[in-house]
Amino acid sequence: MTIMTYETPMFNLKAVVEEAGTTAHTLRAWERRYGLPRPARSEAGHRLYSRRDIDVVKWLMARQQEGLSIGRAAELWRTLEAEGQETLPATATAAPPATPAGGTLAELRQGWVSACLAFDEVGAEQVITEAFALYKPETASLEMLQRGVSEIGEAWYAGKASVQQEHFASALAIRHLDGLILATPRPTQTGRILAACPPEEEHAFSLLLATFLLRRRGWDVLYLGANVPIARMETTIAAHRPQLVLAAAQQLPTAATMLEMARFLQGEQVPLAFGGWIFNHVPLLRTRIPGHFLGESIAQGVQAAEQLMLTPRPLPRAGGQTAFEHEISQEHRPALAHYRERQSLIEADLWQGPKPAGISEEHLAMANDTLGRHISAALILGEMSFLDTCLDWAEGLFHNRGLPSDALSNYLRGYHRAAQAHLDERGAPIVAWLATQTGADVHGQPPDYCWPVS
Repeated sequence: MTIMTYETPMFNLKAVVEEAGTTAHTLRAWERRYGLPRPARSEAGHRLYSRRDIDVVKWLMARQQEGLSIGRAAELWRTLEAEGQETLPATATAAPPATPAGGTLAELRQGWVSACLAFDEVGAEQVITEAFALYKPETASLEMLQRGVSEIGEAWYAGKASVQQEHFASALAIRHLDGLILATPRPTQTGRILAACPPEEEHAFSLLLATFLLRRRGWDVLYLGANVPIARMETTIAAHRPQLVLAAAQQLPTAATMLEMARFLQGEQVPLAFGGWIFNHVPLLRTRIPGHFLGESIAQGVQAAEQLMLTPRPLPRAGGQTAFEHEISQEHRPALAHYRERQSLIEADLWQGPKPAGISEEHLAMANDTLGRHISAALILGEMSFLDTCLDWAEGLFHNRGLPSDALSNYLRGYHRAAQAHLDERGAPIVAWLATQTGADVHGQPPDYCWPVS
């Protein structure tokens, strides 16, 4: 993962001019006469400025307002810089040594993960305190908290950590981020960002971290949290009129609810910027949401959101039309209505018939609920193949939980049989997808071996 730092050149000349409130001619003249700021150059030769460069420009302008000439201000800056006394905002603090005495970030992260897995709250908090004392908050939050939570999540998926351990670590990380957000200074940038997870999305850590990082950059971010109903967002939009809405979805069903959110925002003429696990693993899904995809990492997302605020742009276009003018196809629209009407009959068939081998009643109830929500989401988003990645993930989860290797395939064969029995031609996309997962004949019954008999 590439981490954008305070000195990463990423802003073009226009963005600096708009933020600092100066002119391109002035910036070029200062650079030529006084060597300030010191932009990098892109491969095409265009100037690229870092956040530090922008703050240097603001510092010089502030000295001018105090009565210094630009020449004296530049001389004063170089003197302070040489003595290590430059006074830029909090985000400009010097980077710590690569391997401080207290340990590398990797060592600190491992200590935090170990403390969380042991439910050692005091030990975990001590490691967090040490990490944030040694490193910039941006670095510590990304490299320790985010990656630490991710490592514990991966351990849970692999069956090496309990859900309780995963929740404990997430709660500690969120609590610390909440405190950091409260301590951020007042916004210095113009414009407001609203951050909200779509309905049913409960995983809000990534959005909370993005909120903190954007506030550190001086942006006014109103964080609404997880599972935000559209009605609640409607009143907030009306009251606060944000220039951008950030949203994250980790699962296919919440990508579908994000589509509803995006359509509402279109009506309000407020742009949406989005990301999340499901969009990283199913790239085609990005084309189904009317908004700007932020990138595959939080660091990329923060940079992209900032650029959208500084230089707003229209939605990407493809083939002369807005790429997101997507509606449920004529095939999927009736399939969705028909499936919702018959879903309870399919699930009742599974309960009343012979249970799929390796599936307990508890697992069956969970599987019915999960598959039902995912099928509906795939139909809303207009593509049954969106389910494939989710199914791969579920298969790994089944394996890591010690369930029989054929448990998932047995369940899908049973669901396919029940779907064939209760869906007519309107449900063809669902039956066809199930057939591809079970090796069954799309038009006929599954082979005899596909459904265990009692």
